[in-house]
Amino acid sequence: MLKDKISNGADNFCGLAEEFSSYGKSKIVILPVPFDKTTSWLKGSDKGPEAIIEASQNMELYDIETDSQVYKMGIFTEKAVIAKDSVSMLNQTYKKVRSFLKDKKFVVTVGGEHSISMAPIKAHFEFSPDMSILHLDAHSDRRDTYEGSKYNHACVMARAREITDKIISVGIRSMDSSELKNIDRNKMFYASEIFKSKGWIRKVTNKLSKNVYVSIDLDVFDPSIMPSTGTPEPGGLNWEQVTDLLEMVSSKRNIVGTDVVELCPSTNKAPDFLAAKLIYKLLSYKFS
Repeated sequence: MLKDKISNGADNFCGLAEEFSSYGKSKIVILPVPFDKTTSWLKGSDKGPEAIIEASQNMELYDIETDSQVYKMGIFTEKAVIAKDSVSMLNQTYKKVRSFLKDKKFVVTVGGEHSISMAPIKAHFEFSPDMSILHLDAHSDRRDTYEGSKYNHACVMARAREITDKIISVGIRSMDSSELKNIDRNKMFYASEIFKSKGWIRKVTNKLSKNVYVSIDLDVFDPSIMPSTGTPEPGGLNWEQVTDLLEMVSSKRNIVGTDVVELCPSTNKAPDFLAAKLIYKLLSYKFS
């Protein structure tokens, strides 16, 4: 395996040797944020970052589709953000992401629950104030508050709307009626509509600005391939639909950063591997 030549069993994303994983030599930073305080059903997303990193160490690092080896850009794995409450987590994560962006790194923030996304979104917006947000999710996440908190995972896109209204949501198939007042239907692609449309990927891409931040809640996938989430919803997207979208957006727009959240690991390791592969695939599209 190619990986045998570049890995020394290191405990980082892809298990890379120092040559490909030191901060100074790396273009890419993986930031784990194992936070799971506001999850409303199945707990365990705080174990998601560790499971994704472990699974990534078993990937082949040559990407067939892009004919590339993105690990050669350098992938540094930062120590995890550990916090007892939402405010502390968001402050710590924001400061770290901002410092990485100042150093011109491409940041992948790995959750943890979806509430962690607000911190990297805020930091990226400071560097790319014209950016739009591509939000992949089963849920609209536009409650003003939930269970007494405005920082709940169900409120993350309501908080993002306080920064920008350029949010395009894809794969949505569950919401509360109270969220309807916060929904712009021209920027919302329901899963049921996607299945009936041949041109939906181009329509999504055309609504995005030049610079795009991508927030991926893994429950955007159908639970038949991604059962390991806190709130699995039937009727989700498949691997090819998501990756085809990311490929198109990467080719037509500038992806400035991303987060991947809501893996709730179980004894089934396939979803962990899917999440790790998705991150590597997005990086391959970005840098190939």
